[in-house]
Amino acid sequence: MRPWQKRAAIIGGGLAALGVAAALALNALNSNIALYVTPSEVVAGKAPQGQAFRIGGLVKEGSLKRDNLTAHFVVTDTVKEVPVAYTGILPDLFKEGKGAVVQGKLGPDGSFVASEVLAKHDENYTPKEAQQAIDKAQAAAKGKP
Repeated sequence: MRPWQKRAAIIGGGLAALGVAAALALNALNSNIALYVTPSEVVAGKAPQGQAFRIGGLVKEGSLKRDNLTAHFVVTDTVKEVPVAYTGILPDLFKEGKGAVVQGKLGPDGSFVASEVLAKHDENYTPKEAQQAIDKAQAAAKGKP
């Protein structure tokens, strides 16, 4: 084998290895992405099916019900509501009437099965995604784009 052939083989092998590594990294990143969807978009059928995503809004007053370790509550953007079921321990700061972002998948019955619940961290804070969902829903209800 001539020297230029050896160099070409090494360069080709290096490029192939780099391509495989890039493909694996992109696949791992793509599987961990959780899109953000508002409750109004979920009700309108715009939520991804069979894929994890996030919903943000306010926890509806009077909607929190506990069944052993499963908590059932409703997340709303003040226009539409999505029922949520979460099995596990809720964050200490999780309360009705306060902002929350939940991550999980849409169940076959239209309810949201959460795998993670994020709550506000003080009285004056609503998660950015939740506040945007509320503002967007209120603007849509008033007829503004």
